[in-house]
Amino acid sequence: MPGSSIDCNALRQLGDDIFGHPPFLTLGQPAPYIRLAQMKLTSHPLFEKLRIFAPGPTPVPEEVLAILGKAPVHHRTPEFAATWERVWKNLEYLYQTKQPCYVLSSSGTGAMEATVTSCLSTGDEVLVLNAGKFGERWTSIAKAFGLKVHEVVTPWGDAINPDEVKKALTTHPAVRAVLFQAVETSTGVLHPVREIAKTVHDNSSALIFVDAITALGVCELPMDAWGLDAVISGSQKALMLPPGISTIAFSERARKARERATIPSFYFDLKNDDKSRKLGQTAWTPAVGLIAGLDLILQRFKEAGLEAVFKHHLRLAEGTRRGLQASGFELLAKHAPAPSITAVMLPKGCDKGEALIEYVRARFGVTIAEGQDHLKGKMIRIGHLGYFDELDMITVLSAVEMAAQHVGIPVNFGAGPAAAGRYFLEGSL
Repeated sequence: MPGSSIDCNALRQLGDDIFGHPPFLTLGQPAPYIRLAQMKLTSHPLFEKLRIFAPGPTPVPEEVLAILGKAPVHHRTPEFAATWERVWKNLEYLYQTKQPCYVLSSSGTGAMEATVTSCLSTGDEVLVLNAGKFGERWTSIAKAFGLKVHEVVTPWGDAINPDEVKKALTTHPAVRAVLFQAVETSTGVLHPVREIAKTVHDNSSALIFVDAITALGVCELPMDAWGLDAVISGSQKALMLPPGISTIAFSERARKARERATIPSFYFDLKNDDKSRKLGQTAWTPAVGLIAGLDLILQRFKEAGLEAVFKHHLRLAEGTRRGLQASGFELLAKHAPAPSITAVMLPKGCDKGEALIEYVRARFGVTIAEGQDHLKGKMIRIGHLGYFDELDMITVLSAVEMAAQHVGIPVNFGAGPAAAGRYFLEGSL
């Protein structure tokens, strides 16, 4: 019953009723997390309408889907070479750099690994600014390749303090690189990238590696102007593509570091890409369909201008935050919320986040993200980067409120969509 405490067994039964009972259901796994190919949802009697509001993957525009549905061109043809050249140049516009950019057939984690193996050597000291799940990933990658890792650990939900970075660099003067996120996807925090970069430059000669997977194309991140040495992104975020490709741009300082680096690599040895680029080709068989889609998206970025895109994301973020707070949720990132993702805590003592996510998916075809690690079940995350507009955000706010009401999470029913709608209607940005 709406407003009552949730019966988890009943919810799982609901999942079974909606998703069916295929023969490979084992080990008591809850139905909504598996059997996706066979699921039968309930949002429409004829065709299910799936709405994804995760911080990645994000929705893909119809024009891009049309390109992805075409027969692929061969990657050693003049037609693809022309596309490849446009993508290179337009990535430089997006990154706000004059340095060459790279496109890898991998997730963003592959680009993180390629950055480490391309620029550093086994035994080098690095400083990881760890403020969430993906800060931890930098640490894991660095340790996997024999680097000596020092950490500045920041509580989840807080932004990195540049003063703490200065202290760490003073304590560890041999640090060769500082690794951190522009936006921590697990917490919805926007870190002060410009201030951190200035602190690093003022107190060391360390390289600056920025995971901008949930930031590039969303907010101001001028690589050259801020002195960033490696900036990483992925296709499934603000670039509005399916997962499958990642991008990197390296500074001149990083290029010189690459000449000294000794960590062995094969597929991610970017020297191969450098050689092929001179021929207008790729080192390996690329994801030609995704690159064709990226070509169109980057052209649209140039046509609209970065400032307009950044303002759009700020507007969606502010409306979403106002809506969730009006519903009764509490921002995790109270002081530095990101323009790409909003993370909110459930009421104190409530751990029904998974139940909310299961129900909103099964009932409305809406996908949002859950909390991770110690925040699992206690938090939800909503993405608003890429191909979203104002009505999309009002839709997800409505779905979250209805699901919360159903599973027994107290909300100010109707207040969230109303608050967001008023903000969007005011046109305050």
